[in-house]
Amino acid sequence: MTSPASSSLQQLSSLLGEKLLAKGWRVATAESCTGGGIAAAITAVAGSSSWFEYGIVSYANSAKEKILHVTPQTLLEHGAVSQAVVEEMVAGVLNVSGADIAVAVSGVAGPTGGTPEKPVGSVWFAWGLASGEIHSECFHFAGDRTAVQSQAVVQGLSGLLKLV
Repeated sequence: MTSPASSSLQQLSSLLGEKLLAKGWRVATAESCTGGGIAAAITAVAGSSSWFEYGIVSYANSAKEKILHVTPQTLLEHGAVSQAVVEEMVAGVLNVSGADIAVAVSGVAGPTGGTPEKPVGSVWFAWGLASGEIHSECFHFAGDRTAVQSQAVVQGLSGLLKLV
């Protein structure tokens, strides 16, 4: 038996797949605090190989730099959980993957790591298209680490659906 949360993820991922397939598009993910959860939700759908290019879990800043080409200066000036970083992450994953659309996410899932400026539950997203169009937004999720990550996965998928 599936839980309501997994059913919702399945529905979002299936709908995303249908829309991507209809456009002939492929999607990629660049994830930090979600640890690959968005990619896992997408690939849980049968047939996802038709629209999923690949996912990068760039948890460490060094991975953001080496794989996604986030600049050390951006990380130093803004921190990993920032609009500037997720925008560079989404541009990086679009560039390395050749995908048509992508999402990037970086946040503070907790229970530690929060600051007054970036409390636990703060998660930045960027959604981008190969054309160069990028949309970014910060959300503040409540709950424990698992709850923050789960909400972030849903938000990541929802943003992709809006952009497709």
